[in-house]
Amino acid sequence: MSHRPAAGGRVTSAKIVIAGGFGVGKTTLVGSVSEITPLTTEAIMTSAGVGVDDNRQVPGTMTTTVAMDFGRISIDRDLILYLFGTPGQTRFWFMWDELVRGAIGAVVMVDTRRLADCFAAIDFFEHRRLPYLVAINCFDGMQYHNAQDVRDALAISSDVPVVSCDARNRESTKNVLISLVEYVLTMRRSRAVAPA
Repeated sequence: MSHRPAAGGRVTSAKIVIAGGFGVGKTTLVGSVSEITPLTTEAIMTSAGVGVDDNRQVPGTMTTTVAMDFGRISIDRDLILYLFGTPGQTRFWFMWDELVRGAIGAVVMVDTRRLADCFAAIDFFEHRRLPYLVAINCFDGMQYHNAQDVRDALAISSDVPVVSCDARNRESTKNVLISLVEYVLTMRRSRAVAPA
C-alpha cells in the first residue's frame, strides 16, 4: 500500500494498544492485520515458567510474549495505525505504562471462557482514562456469549463498544481497529462540544 496522502492531504498516524490476558489472541491479532512482518517478542515457554505462567486454560500454547508485539496497518491513504501488543502475564505489566504512552486508544481482547483475565487491562485503561473497546475473540469460530452478557459481566460503561472478532481473520481485526478509531473520534468530538 502506498502511504502518500491524497492530493492536498496529509498522512495521520495513530498508536493503538492491544491488551488482554495471557493467550487471548493479542499476537495473533497483530499478525493477522499487519501489512508489515510484525515484530514479536515471543519466547518458548520452558519448565522455568511452571508455577509462574499458568497455561492450563490455554492448552497447546507453547510461546508467550515477553515484551511487546508491533505491527502497522494503513486504514486508508491518510491514516496509518501502529499497533503495540502488550504482554499478558502480570510479571511484565511494568512495561504497560511505556507501551501506552501516546496511544489514542486500546483494544482489550477477551476470551469469554476466561473473562477474569481481562479485568486488569480494563482497570488499567479506565484509571488512565484511555478510550478502549472490548473485542470478544471467537475461538474456534464460536461466540459463546453475546455482547450484552459480556458487558454486564465486565461491568463496563454502556458507551464502551463491545465487538466480536476472529483474531486470525484480517478483515475481522481490521473492523475492530476501525471501530476503535471511530469510538475515539466520537469521544473527542463530544468532549470538544461539552460545556466547561
